[in-house]
Amino acid sequence: MYIAMKKSRGIILLLIMILLIAGVGYTAVYGIGKEQSGAAKHIKLGLDLAGGVSITYKVLDDNPSSEDMSDTVYKLQKRVENYSTEAQVYQEGGDRINIEIPGVSDANSILEELGKPGSLYFIAEENADGEKNFAYDAASWNYVLTKSIAQLIEEDQVILYGTDVKSAQAGTINDDMETSYVVELNMTDEGAEKFADATTTAAENNGKIAIVYDGAIVSAPSVENPITGGQAYITNLTSYDYANNLASTIRIGGLKLELEELRSNVVGAQLGEEAISTSLKAGIIGVILILIFMCAYYLIPGLAASIALILYVLFTMVLLNGFNITLTLPGIAGIILSIGMAVDANVIIFARIREELATGKTVRSAIKIGFQKALSAIVDGNITTLIAAVVLGLKGSGSVKGFAQTLALGIVLSMFTALVITRLLLNALYAVGLQNVKLYGIQKERKTINFLSRKNFFFIGSLAVILIGFVFLGVNKSNTGSILNYSLEFVGGTSTNVTFNEEMSIQDIDTLVKPVVQEVTKDGAIQTQKVNGTNQVIIKTRELTLDEREALNEALVTNFDVDEALITAESISSTISSEMKTDAVIAVVIAAICMLIYIWFRFKDIRFGASAVIALLHDVLIVFAFYAIARISVGSTFIACMLTIVGYSINATIVIFDRIRENMNAMKRNDDLKDMVNVSVTQTLSRSINTSLTTFLSIAVLYVLGVTQIKEFALPLIVGIICGTYSSVCITGALWYTMKTKIKKVKTV
Repeated sequence: MYIAMKKSRGIILLLIMILLIAGVGYTAVYGIGKEQSGAAKHIKLGLDLAGGVSITYKVLDDNPSSEDMSDTVYKLQKRVENYSTEAQVYQEGGDRINIEIPGVSDANSILEELGKPGSLYFIAEENADGEKNFAYDAASWNYVLTKSIAQLIEEDQVILYGTDVKSAQAGTINDDMETSYVVELNMTDEGAEKFADATTTAAENNGKIAIVYDGAIVSAPSVENPITGGQAYITNLTSYDYANNLASTIRIGGLKLELEELRSNVVGAQLGEEAISTSLKAGIIGVILILIFMCAYYLIPGLAASIALILYVLFTMVLLNGFNITLTLPGIAGIILSIGMAVDANVIIFARIREELATGKTVRSAIKIGFQKALSAIVDGNITTLIAAVVLGLKGSGSVKGFAQTLALGIVLSMFTALVITRLLLNALYAVGLQNVKLYGIQKERKTINFLSRKNFFFIGSLAVILIGFVFLGVNKSNTGSILNYSLEFVGGTSTNVTFNEEMSIQDIDTLVKPVVQEVTKDGAIQTQKVNGTNQVIIKTRELTLDEREALNEALVTNFDVDEALITAESISSTISSEMKTDAVIAVVIAAICMLIYIWFRFKDIRFGASAVIALLHDVLIVFAFYAIARISVGSTFIACMLTIVGYSINATIVIFDRIRENMNAMKRNDDLKDMVNVSVTQTLSRSINTSLTTFLSIAVLYVLGVTQIKEFALPLIVGIICGTYSSVCITGALWYTMKTKIKKVKTV
């Protein structure tokens, strides 16, 4: 039963909204309490936007293999993600590893928390003669070794090494209304076999196994039963923090190589102050343009959506701080996408309201029915994208994980603001007297467009563009040796450390130093970082030959009169390791499968899910072709761009499929399926165009105002938005119709 809101209640609700905006806005600007909790200025920024701590480790082992170095880099990457998902780990030279952690300025505290990556051993409590390998020390309240590590190794008392442990993860177990904290260990195949033998022996006497890290016992759990499956739990731990620290220690102790700290520095932003200021300015202008468009096109509903969108932006800033999320350029992509989805939900609702008004419903009834009919499309679209965000967050690493966090936060907030805030505001505005139907707009009858008559043209055109992209991959490979224009993050390069005669500002580096470097490298993909407290600047470029290194040194000496003896250069590996790329691909595949299953479940027809996933693949391949043809730099933002398109594409498709489902349920026996699909796509056309337009506005302003790196990020997104709109309108419905009719023909044979 629907109860109309009284005018007094509407006024009170509007006042509450004004106070809520003021309160959240104050929190976003100034924060709460002495620590200014929630203030936007305390949002953690990534290395690209604000810099952080850079730590260099040297491998103690002589002549480490490339496989061991790669494995150590990847494991350290997983370890430092505890500090930030945007931390970077890469190899420098042949025996050094760099770790860069954003959002911090105290290298010593990080070093203390990170610890010295040393060797990890699992030690049996007794040897075959019953002699104790470790014992409890009452003075230190801990177990201590009774023999040296060297002696224990010689006596074959080390039952497992750190390299035998595949993973270690903290967790909680709820049993009989009580919560206990555990560490889950998973062994390698070889480790599982050795662990089974050791625990079988230990279980006979209820013995213990000590876990020794860096010469000290960090845990000595008892063995109650033989553990033969390669999975073990350390239970009855005192707190989650303790469990998490123990798991972290075991993970870093599992490194194949032993490391020692060589140096540590605090480094500045990679993109510079201009990138931050222009991105912020572009964001503000983009939101203002969206607000103007919504109010001008949707009138009173647009005003309600605009107020809700302001709250959405403020909530986002506060919660980014509250959840300690590190914001980077890829993270900004997640926020932009979620703003588009927040507007999208409102557009779906308002289109429904206008349709109801066109049938003669009152404004009050139209608002009620409009929200009801829009609910399934909003929920399905957002949950489908949320599934992708969750999978990417769990399975991805690095910038993929950071993107997933901001996207997931945005999805939840956008659903809340659209379904709760906008609805309350719309009812309140109606209650205070804004009731004229002209203030809400009526959907004009639109002539049905016969999209399906052109489906072959659409299919062939899309296939041709994708094939052209693959042709350019081959052309690029033959011309440059690489199918895409990979940046430092993907292929590594050369890191040059220069000590200038005076401290250089970020603006000086951008305007004076970078052009000199580009003149030598003939490549605009240059990353620079200041080493705080010194006159040193780290310049990262593509891999330079010996002649190019000498030319760069000469150019720096000539232009800045630096001491050539203080210029050092080292080859560096990619910051996006092969394992990270694999993680990203696996995450996207799993996400696509999960989305397929969800759409199948919700629409009761796998053809809907299959069509959505094919359209998603279509959009990704088109943008991939654009990268190949335009030779745009492929770096960490490439992954974020592709993931943004995945989320955007699937959300747009769901809206059309929701209308097809609705209209199909209302079909009569003699109704034509082709006409129904054309009607459905036509009915949702304004939503597709308006949502794309609002998202396009945000990205376009970012492209116009942004620095080079921002432009290289924004341009493919613009292509993705246009492509996503095209595929939703022209491809998805046609794909579903083709599958539907083809399967019918097969069944009738």
